[in-house]
Amino acid sequence: MLRRHFLATLAAASAPLSLRAQTTGSPLPIKLALKCGMAQFGANLEEKFRILKELGYDGVELDSPGVQNKDEALAASKATGLPIHGVVDSIHWKIRLSDPDASVREEGLKGLLTAIRESHACGGSAVLLVPGVVDAKTNHDDACSRSIEQIHKALPLAAELGIHILIENVWNRMFYTEDGGNSQSAEKLVAYLDQIASPWVGSYFDIGNHQRFAKPAEWIRTLGKRIVKLDCKDWSVKGGFGKIGEGDIDWPDVRKALAEINYTGWATAEVQGGDPNACGEILAQMKKHLLGT
Repeated sequence: MLRRHFLATLAAASAPLSLRAQTTGSPLPIKLALKCGMAQFGANLEEKFRILKELGYDGVELDSPGVQNKDEALAASKATGLPIHGVVDSIHWKIRLSDPDASVREEGLKGLLTAIRESHACGGSAVLLVPGVVDAKTNHDDACSRSIEQIHKALPLAAELGIHILIENVWNRMFYTEDGGNSQSAEKLVAYLDQIASPWVGSYFDIGNHQRFAKPAEWIRTLGKRIVKLDCKDWSVKGGFGKIGEGDIDWPDVRKALAEINYTGWATAEVQGGDPNACGEILAQMKKHLLGT
C-alpha cells in the first residue's frame, strides 16, 4: 500500500503542471485579465490600473487604435506593475483584410501593422485579429486567401517585434461548415492557421463565441497548441451573452480540455463591465468557472 501510494505521488509530481491541476484540483496556471474599456472608473489610466491590480487582476488588454493613450498606458503599467498583455485590432470589422477592394485591404494592413507596433510599445505580446468576413461580396475561399495575403505582409514586423497575430473565432461566417448552416468547423480554422505556417500566428480562442455552435471544449482539443490566448465570456440559447457561469458552457469540460493541451496563457474577460465591484465580481467568476478555484 505504501509503495503504491509513493508511486502515485511520484507520477503526479512528474506530470505537466496543467495535468497536475486537473488531477489534484489545483487551479489552472492561467493569467486573468480584462478588456480595458470594461473598467469604468479611475481619473486616469494609472488610477484605473492600480485599482485593477488591487482587485487581483494579472493584466489588461487595450484597443488599437483606441481611446487609451499608449504612452500613458505604458507609464501606468510601469507605475502599478499591471502588465498590458496585448491589444485588439479595433478596425478589423470595418476595414477588412478580406474586402474585395485592394485599397481597403491595404488600409486594413496598415491598421494591423499599427496594432503590432502599439502592442510592442506597451509591452504586449499579441494582437487579436478578426481576419475577414464572409458576406454577399466575399465567399469563404476569397476571405481566406485575401486575409492570408495581408497577414503574410505583416509577418516580418511581427517577427521583428516579437508580437503574435492571433485569429479570433467570431460570428463572421468564416470557417463555417460546407452545408451553409449555423455551424463552424474547427478543422477549417486549423487548416487556415497551418496554411499561414508561422510561429507568430495562432488562435485567440473565444470560449463564449463558440458555445452557439458546439461545445467549446471540443474546439480546444482540436486546436490544441495553436491556442495562444483566450477570451472569456458565457452564452446561452435563451439569453445570449451574459455573466461567466450563468450560460450554457460546460466549464468543467473546458477546464479539463485546457489541462489536456497544457494551456498556460492569458484569459481575458469580455463581458459588461462597470465599477470596481462589478469588475471584482467578474474576476471571481473567472476564478471559479475558468480556473476551478
